[in-house]
Amino acid sequence: MPEGDRLVPVANRYVELFDQQGRPVYASRDWHPPRTRHFQQYGGVWPAHCIQGTPGGDFHPELRLPPSAVVVSKGMDPEQDSYSAFDALEADGTLLEDSLRQRAVRHLYVGGLATDYCVRWTALDALRKGFQVTVLLDASRGVNLKPHDAEQAIEELVRNGAGVATLAQLGLAEAPSLNP
Repeated sequence: MPEGDRLVPVANRYVELFDQQGRPVYASRDWHPPRTRHFQQYGGVWPAHCIQGTPGGDFHPELRLPPSAVVVSKGMDPEQDSYSAFDALEADGTLLEDSLRQRAVRHLYVGGLATDYCVRWTALDALRKGFQVTVLLDASRGVNLKPHDAEQAIEELVRNGAGVATLAQLGLAEAPSLNP
């Protein structure tokens, strides 16, 4: 995604702050097989990305996840798009929802790529499952296949009960300057 790497310093600040507070940090990733209906060449919308076992499937090299971070993977079924992190599994097969409940997590702070797809679907699923949700605006960026998709996604999330915030609004720190 163009300029998606500009979110990394902001994401790192959130991760650092939440980790220092003893809050669990989760990192979801697309982990697609080489052949999936998710990709354009097999009938999907997207160019090939985040292919299992390739450098493109790795987290950004500057993303600083603590050793305690829980990595969940989604998009492994070649027949499903799996935009929501609630479709994701830990390495041992534990579903994200089960993992969150085992850790007594009740409020999710969601950011990433892309606001109008994975962030949107994850946040909506979290709300449906009874979690409180805050979308981290400065740690998210939309792909905007159609103009204003990301803004419409945020509006939909707020209508459904999500909050929105930035580092500065949470009183955590000044966020590096980003273009939305």
